[in-house]
Amino acid sequence: MSAIPTSPDLPDAGELEARIIEALKTVYDPEIPVNVYDLGLIYDLNVDPLGNHADIQMTLTAPGCPVAGSMPEWVENAARHASGLESVKVELVWEPPWTPARMSMRAKLELNMV
Repeated sequence: MSAIPTSPDLPDAGELEARIIEALKTVYDPEIPVNVYDLGLIYDLNVDPLGNHADIQMTLTAPGCPVAGSMPEWVENAARHASGLESVKVELVWEPPWTPARMSMRAKLELNMV
């Protein structure tokens, strides 16, 4: 299998993913002082640098979350601006249900859960 050629102008998928993750860490749930990435709300991130696109699957802490209509857009905007990708698709999913076990250690420490 041959490697996909890269150019100096085209970052690799790992670099784009790292940029997107850093951007997602700037998006906060307004009711919880922790970013969506460390809360474990981001379930999947797939970057296609050749297609200039990223797919993100995310959830919310509860289906009745007051920002359910806004947060996916916040995530999409953060990912697009950080990465320079032409398109980012954010899909809101409910399976598996979110639990505090998905939180990073950093988030648990910030919320005094350890």
